[in-house]
Amino acid sequence: MPQNKKSQKSDSGMGVDLLDKEKSKNKIQKPSKYQVIYYNDDFTPMDLVTISLCHFFHHSVEKATKITLDIHEKEKGIAGGPYSKEIADTKTLKVVQFFRRAGFPLLAKAEKVE
Repeated sequence: MPQNKKSQKSDSGMGVDLLDKEKSKNKIQKPSKYQVIYYNDDFTPMDLVTISLCHFFHHSVEKATKITLDIHEKEKGIAGGPYSKEIADTKTLKVVQFFRRAGFPLLAKAEKVE
């Protein structure tokens, strides 16, 4: 009769199988977080950027104005986050649709938080 190879599990004698050390090394990773980034352009009015920050990301007018100025001076800025990928993608889509309907090319992207 052929011999069976050693099982990858061991019986602890308590009715519980112990997994290999390799499997126990796998750790659950937290999901990545994402931020919505606005990119500056020469066409979109700053007031409209501020309005969008208040509406979509629930910033106060003061904070939205500061973020708008940062975007203007640094060429990009964090509109909101961190969010799950799905929420960041949805917010980005809604923001881009808002600007396109208004006739402006502002670019927004969901970017992974490093």
